Amino acid sequence: MALMNPFLSHTHNSLYLRLSTPTPKQNLHQTVFSSRPSQPSKPLLPLKKNHTSCSVVTDTKTAPLLDHGDGLEDHQILLGPASEEERRGQNVVADYDWTEEWYPLYLTQNVPEDAPLGLTVFGKQLVLYKDGKGELRCHEDRCPHRLAKLSEGQLIDGRLECLYHGWQFEGEGKCVKIPQLPADAKIPRSACVKTYEVRDSQGVVWVWMSLKTPPNVNKLPWFENFARPGFQDVSTTHELPYDHSILLENLMDPAHIPISHDRTDWTAKREDAQPLCFKLTERTDRGFAGWWGKEKDQSMPNFLRFEAPCVLQNNRELVDENGEKNYFTGLFLCTPTGQGKSLLIVRFGGTKRSPLAKFFPKWYFHQNACKVFEQDMGFLSSQNEVLLKQKVPTKELYLNLKSSDTWVAEYRKWMDKVGHGMPYHFGHSTISLPKEPAVVEHAPAGLVAGLSASSPAKGGIGTIHAPNLANRYFRHVIHCKGCRSVVKAFQAWRNGLSAMAVVLIVGAILASQRQWKVFLLVSASICSAGIYACSTAIAMNTTNFIRTHRRL
Repeated sequence: MALMNPFLSHTHNSLYLRLSTPTPKQNLHQTVFSSRPSQPSKPLLPLKKNHTSCSVVTDTKTAPLLDHGDGLEDHQILLGPASEEERRGQNVVADYDWTEEWYPLYLTQNVPEDAPLGLTVFGKQLVLYKDGKGELRCHEDRCPHRLAKLSEGQLIDGRLECLYHGWQFEGEGKCVKIPQLPADAKIPRSACVKTYEVRDSQGVVWVWMSLKTPPNVNKLPWFENFARPGFQDVSTTHELPYDHSILLENLMDPAHIPISHDRTDWTAKREDAQPLCFKLTERTDRGFAGWWGKEKDQSMPNFLRFEAPCVLQNNRELVDENGEKNYFTGLFLCTPTGQGKSLLIVRFGGTKRSPLAKFFPKWYFHQNACKVFEQDMGFLSSQNEVLLKQKVPTKELYLNLKSSDTWVAEYRKWMDKVGHGMPYHFGHSTISLPKEPAVVEHAPAGLVAGLSASSPAKGGIGTIHAPNLANRYFRHVIHCKGCRSVVKAFQAWRNGLSAMAVVLIVGAILASQRQWKVFLLVSASICSAGIYACSTAIAMNTTNFIRTHRRL
């Protein structure tokens, strides 16, 4: 999926730091980007030499040997087994517990100051909020009294109150107030909520999902580029109607950009679809990494790293005409919210910002990102549906090409290693189906609280506030303070200009002098133009992308 990146020029924009960017020969510094600069590298599994170049062999089903007489045989273009274990059908299993990981919850800047926020990780419902001291707190989103969602509640003096019966809880999860309790009675010790550890790191709130094992700070992701002097980023959040594994596959797939996102941001063009080169350099129990680029350029300037449980980054280094090295990163944090649902935090950043970026408001880049995800939404939702219906590993369904699908194959192979420690998974050669049916929520978390406070913090009543993941307002705007403020501001301006236009038209009708009629009508026309501009801006932020097919 292509996405406008304000940290590169418009001729260098894309989700993968520009698929079609020509690489200056003297500017390519192929240094492996470490996800945590202070940590020593973990020992890597040995890789075969044939894991390099465009003919890389990694992982998927063994292709049938079919020769159509007009080109390469299938086994020459499809990915095949990458190791002796795979050829013998043996799966390598690693120790893994999905709860003993840090998961990205939310952008810190978008956490409400005065309301709780309902979120989920693998179906576990959580409530995130800031207490009276401004510290982030996270509990199970369930009142111990009658199981009401605490995210539907409110904050009173930094305490979380359930709006069902008014029970209040402190940041450590202890109940401190029960209005219905007799004056001489003590609050039961069992009247407390389960508490999860959270950390604010580099502008993202992370949650440790285990209630039994203490948080492992060494597993908390650290992104070296984001800590560099002068590094700036544009960050967006998107709620999406398909599984996080489908989402990660899509983000690892640069080959689809020219086709699915044709002309989205002046860089993706379907005529640029072509074979790609890959070089796998790392493979561990916690992920993989490697270089990739275009076959015709015979260079691989982009470095991709996937790290458990749900972190993907694409990095690039460029040296400008002054010899200064600049760093660019596309970071994707993919939270598995539940079956067929995911929450994505996208962060594009760099140490050098395009001069053109300052001419565009931040909300413009946000709505462009929404459009990108909507362009893929139909494909990915249907793919999710097929996987759930077929109930077979991906090697029985996918036809992965050596020249485009290396990272997808690697990811599903990694799922084979660790899927046993997840609530469910679809790997290359193994699967484990969900043990519990998907929960269908008829109203979003926080809707009642939002309505009672007359605030669209988590949705509301009306067309653009409809609580469903097919609606851009619900998928993005409610998660973004900036875009919410922009939509409100444009709505206020539109209403004000509409009222002013009516007054001016009435004045023109009542005016007796010709020059006043002309002046008032011209002013009304200007107001109408302003109304149109405000309506267009509102639509750009809240209206879904609809694909219109064009003939070539």
